[in-house]
Amino acid sequence: MKEKLYTIPINDAVNQNDECPFCFIERKLEHDALDFVLGSAYMEPDFRDITDEHGFCKNHYKEMFQYGNALGNALMLKTYYLKLNKELDKQLKSYSPAKLSFKQKLKSSKETVSSPLTDWIKAKDCDCYICSYINEYYEQYMNTFLYLLKNDNEFFEKIKNSKGFCLHHFGSLTEHAEVKLNDKEKEKYMPVLFDVMKKNMQRMFDDISWFVDKFDYRNKDADWKTSKDAVQRGMQKLVGSYIADEPYKKNQ
Repeated sequence: MKEKLYTIPINDAVNQNDECPFCFIERKLEHDALDFVLGSAYMEPDFRDITDEHGFCKNHYKEMFQYGNALGNALMLKTYYLKLNKELDKQLKSYSPAKLSFKQKLKSSKETVSSPLTDWIKAKDCDCYICSYINEYYEQYMNTFLYLLKNDNEFFEKIKNSKGFCLHHFGSLTEHAEVKLNDKEKEKYMPVLFDVMKKNMQRMFDDISWFVDKFDYRNKDADWKTSKDAVQRGMQKLVGSYIADEPYKKNQ
């Protein structure tokens, strides 16, 4: 199948022969978002209006701090705090204590009662411009992956012989496949994806096992085989994150 512009990122990710092509894609999207947010975009008031609506999650605040643009971070924080403090003031002025029934008061102290104030704070905790950016494009790439799986035999063969997926993204892939594939397509492709996943989870177990065995004095002179980086790859295979990555920094 002739490569098209929208299929290039998926093919590039699969060609990396990584533990999971979607880990590679998400990392690229995150780096692109950091370059955009802390490139020239932060100087535009219209863009800061958008980031003020979302804010950022704690993971991406950390990534933004490590990126290296102190002025860009400060400008976005300034306008965000301006909006946030107005909202906080409104929430505090309208706050009233929750009226609990006798039965509610007798319940376990672990249970909580929500209020407009706590709901507002929780909404701030779970919203993030960069997460939204990644999720929007991730959906497109997932759909493109399934399209190529069905329509490109060469791509299908590459997936059959690949290192599979991390557990996190495999879950996402199966969720999308349930919706995007018809019953006949599921019968054809799902067993293949399951076999790829099962085979590569076993491969990962074998790598980690040999990594452990290498610390036995009897194996000190034996070859590491493919296990030298088994710990970080094994963690990635479970959670979908490049554990050993250095912080992504602004190009000087």
